[in-house]
Amino acid sequence: MRYLLSSISLLIMVSCVSYPKKNNFVKSEINTTQVYNPYFSNVTKDYVYKANLEFYKKKFSGIVIIKKISDQEHRLVFTTEMGNKIFDFSFYKNTFKVNHILEDMNKKIILNTLQRDFTSLLKEYNYSRANFLKQNVKIQETKVLDKTHFYFYDSTTLTKIVRVDNGKEKVVYYFSNSKNSIAQQILIEHKNIKLKIHLKGI
Repeated sequence: MRYLLSSISLLIMVSCVSYPKKNNFVKSEINTTQVYNPYFSNVTKDYVYKANLEFYKKKFSGIVIIKKISDQEHRLVFTTEMGNKIFDFSFYKNTFKVNHILEDMNKKIILNTLQRDFTSLLKEYNYSRANFLKQNVKIQETKVLDKTHFYFYDSTTLTKIVRVDNGKEKVVYYFSNSKNSIAQQILIEHKNIKLKIHLKGI
């Protein structure tokens, strides 16, 4: 019984360790108050990607078009290569509107997941709650839809966003081949469910 209680206490202590402490982040003396994601910030550009979405055993492929409509407003449309809509969403600040979605995907759990994923992907500005360093990487902590996120910058380039819950990674956004504030490769990978979204610039 004593061993069992000790094991439970140790498990609780480990699970309560913060994400920065677990990953050996060092508090930064630079007090940056703004978090910035530049990748979908140009109102004059249509961001077009070849897309693959894997959700458990279901797979969808086609084209994702992202457009910044106005300040803090984006439209995201996912179609087949033949032009049939899979889903069509509008985002304004923290609000979310479903313009269209396939009947098979029109489930609350799927919509909530996609809303969180794409809100985190598209949100341009946010407030920094804390700033860290790890070697040459700058890391900023913020909240998106009440969930803790960490933004990773190599120099000034955003390379990764991590959504964290109870000190554990839940969703990781990888940005690569970035040039002129455009990420040519984006991968959204869930750690607790079988969901991946891969975007490749066209």
